[in-house]
Amino acid sequence: MTAYEELMGFQRETEALGQVMGRLSWDAETMMPRGAAEQRAEEMGAMDGVLHARRTDPRIGAWLEAAEPEGPVETRQVALIRRGYERSQKIPADLSAALARTRSLSHRVWAEARENDDFALFAPKLTEVLALTREMAACLAGDGPLYDALLDSYEPDMSEAGLEAMFGALRPRLVDLRDRIMGSDRVVPALDREFAEAGQLRLSSALARAFGYDESHGRIDKAVHPFSSGSGLDVRITTRTQPRDPFNCFYSTIHEVGHACYEQGISRDYLLTPLGRGVSMGVHESQSRIYENQIGRSRAFTGWLFGQMQAEFGDLGIADAETFYATVNRFSSGYIRTEADEVDYNLHVLLRFDLERDLVAGRLYVDDLEAAWNERFEKDFGVAVDKASNGVLQDVHWSEGYFGYFPTYTLGNVYAGCLHAALRADLPDLDAALAAGDTSPATGWLGEKIHRHGGLMTQSDLIEAATGKAPTEAPLLDYLDAKFGEIYGL
Repeated sequence: MTAYEELMGFQRETEALGQVMGRLSWDAETMMPRGAAEQRAEEMGAMDGVLHARRTDPRIGAWLEAAEPEGPVETRQVALIRRGYERSQKIPADLSAALARTRSLSHRVWAEARENDDFALFAPKLTEVLALTREMAACLAGDGPLYDALLDSYEPDMSEAGLEAMFGALRPRLVDLRDRIMGSDRVVPALDREFAEAGQLRLSSALARAFGYDESHGRIDKAVHPFSSGSGLDVRITTRTQPRDPFNCFYSTIHEVGHACYEQGISRDYLLTPLGRGVSMGVHESQSRIYENQIGRSRAFTGWLFGQMQAEFGDLGIADAETFYATVNRFSSGYIRTEADEVDYNLHVLLRFDLERDLVAGRLYVDDLEAAWNERFEKDFGVAVDKASNGVLQDVHWSEGYFGYFPTYTLGNVYAGCLHAALRADLPDLDAALAAGDTSPATGWLGEKIHRHGGLMTQSDLIEAATGKAPTEAPLLDYLDAKFGEIYGL
């Protein structure tokens, strides 16, 4: 075999083992017995040790040196393997394994603390995770900023300074739109009854299929915090239910299906290679957010959903499909990011971005985090946090060491805004299909423009190739102004 062929054979085995480790994480959040947490942490540490040894194997360096890639696909494969190899070499094996074990234990402590609204129970473990994460960031950063090193794990080549500029441009128009909505005298009704869990889960599965999720290569389970896991031929999602808020279930499902369909739609030629997964978390979030919002909360699609909900649950207490569209998109200053309307959502992310930057930089200590969160939340949203599960404990990410991840949610919204504008230009008759519950024109367009390419292009090149323009925040802001301006008569 050539050096390139040997390199790719070795990489496929590493990718396969990475999928096995991911399945252990999926199990921990869905089916693992509560008492297995300590053993699972050891299992995760052991798997991480195996993977770290493979990712730093000296033979990779020799193969990279000797490889002669042909064409853009092979060239990109080699570039991504080299990037991973160089990053992995900077992290000591014992640190990598310790972080894997601690993250696994931390998740279980977080879930218990969230259930009991007790941040003090979680704080010591979060302190451990943060210390190990900062140590890892220092290994990766060299003389550069720690936060940039962490961000690079999720959105390569993005910087804290770049995010500050983008988010600084977003905030004024978001706050202005929010203020105008709150000053409107138009009242949008909310759902006001209980919805059986069995019915929610039946309709959730129907929605997953409507958006193209291939259940023969996946499954839907329940979790405390919905997520998607896996790639290629095994891509699993989770959702959750609340008796008085079926939209939480439905739109969590659609959101995770957006992630899953991205992974399921990548060319099979890239299976178990660096190209066989989403190119960045920002692009990944663009798929979940455009599925959930621009498609799933559109007037046309909610008209179809209104009929499906009536068939499943009977009278909803909502007069007609047009009122239901407003109800689905109702502005509400709630506590929970994943339940937030499209205007407030990014303000939730910006809060987390600022707090986690301070944590990583050492400007904020974990013991002071809950108070800092509550103070910032009341300042931004005008509401005092009533309990930790509605505040600092609501998200799973920090428990698993995902510092630098939160900004990708807003990046995803920005990318989704750009993609939606291009999609609508290319598919002027899309609403006719959505009104019949047929999302395939939209999801097919995304499959062609985004999904099939996997990691073949950088995220900026991918968005520009799909839309004809470099990504900016303007299309998202224009979409939000038009949508909520109409709903609230602004």
